[in-house]
Amino acid sequence: MAEIIQKDGTWAFDGDTLRLTPGRDRGVSLLRRTLGELTVPLGALAGISFEQGRKSGRLRLRLRDGADPLLQATGGRLAESDDPFRLTVESDRYGVAEYLVDEVRTAIVLDQVPSAPVESYLLPGPSVPLSVSAGDGTASFDGEHVRLEWNWKTEEAKSAGGARTLAVTDITAVTWQPTAGLENGHLRFTVRGAETKAPPKYDPHAVELWGFRKDPLMALVAAAVQARLPHPAAPVDDVRPARKGLTLPAQAPPPAVEDAHDALLRRLRELGDLHRAGVLTDEEFTTAKQAVLKRM
Repeated sequence: MAEIIQKDGTWAFDGDTLRLTPGRDRGVSLLRRTLGELTVPLGALAGISFEQGRKSGRLRLRLRDGADPLLQATGGRLAESDDPFRLTVESDRYGVAEYLVDEVRTAIVLDQVPSAPVESYLLPGPSVPLSVSAGDGTASFDGEHVRLEWNWKTEEAKSAGGARTLAVTDITAVTWQPTAGLENGHLRFTVRGAETKAPPKYDPHAVELWGFRKDPLMALVAAAVQARLPHPAAPVDDVRPARKGLTLPAQAPPPAVEDAHDALLRRLRELGDLHRAGVLTDEEFTTAKQAVLKRM
């Protein structure tokens, strides 16, 4: 095993996976500490590098395009201090860092890991449930629903409609944009049938961000949702898998199959509404949901 332990964190490689654990030093960003340990499979790696400096150096991982939902959701817009695939190395550990790089590179070559983009996520994304308060609201995600709640700083035009609960099956896209200069950032969800070009401060499916300390944590909500959306590079016929014994065209499923699928999604939403209203007990809701999922 190759391992390097620093104030900034610990990277350990066992030949198959690379474990990235954030350090406990107060200089480690809130996002990295909240995200916690990452397990990166060898097949997700496109490369690794080490950059030496006079006082410190940096280890950097390069992942295959599409392998990580956090990188997909943030689109390279994370601040360097929030990048979980970067490690600051003290000058007296340069030799250890170079050894780690050699071990990882050798494993990539021996396993013939392709450098091409992937068609499914190889990292799971942030764990849920997850809730973050920043900007003009709070975004929570339990793996199935996103809930947006507003605070006293929210524009009345947006808060007047009350809190929003969005089923992940209704979300077609999620974007996270950090604050840049005089431009505010945002976390925005695109909802099927409710697309809008309204600014985030007025969009009831968006949280506006102003550049404060907890803003980057909204990227974790974005990544957790992104991990449960169809992969952008997945073949069209993989987005809605064919049933056993039924061959579907690559462009879209037959209308009858599509209608049945949509009906089952509507049934899931109805069950969720009945559960939240107290009509169904937890046990009744779980049993009914499992029955619908089996039919899907």
